[in-house]
Amino acid sequence: MKISDQHADFFERVYEIVRLIPKGRVTNYGSIAIALGTPKSSRMVGWAMNAAHGKHDVPAHRVVNRNGMLTGKMHFATPTKMQELLEAEGIIIVDDQIQHFSSHFWDVTENLLNDLS
Repeated sequence: MKISDQHADFFERVYEIVRLIPKGRVTNYGSIAIALGTPKSSRMVGWAMNAAHGKHDVPAHRVVNRNGMLTGKMHFATPTKMQELLEAEGIIIVDDQIQHFSSHFWDVTENLLNDLS
């Protein structure tokens, strides 16, 4: 599948944000979409994350759905790889759900604004 130039640019903008997520923290597709100024593009952010596999500098395992579910796990090398990577960063997962999600959540816009202040 060939990604259009427009989508490739969007995907790279997503990856720039994902690279900023600290170890032990996670964000969701919607938070990334809002930070990009395209709040209705959560699904497109998901497509970008699906295409990120093989890009070793993009910590795709740190992006989950709005409820803290590991909805992207099927796009990793094994069905448990996403969970293993998160657990290695100290995040507890039970039944594909991040425990204490709010304490691990990294709000992209809030954190980027704080970094600029």
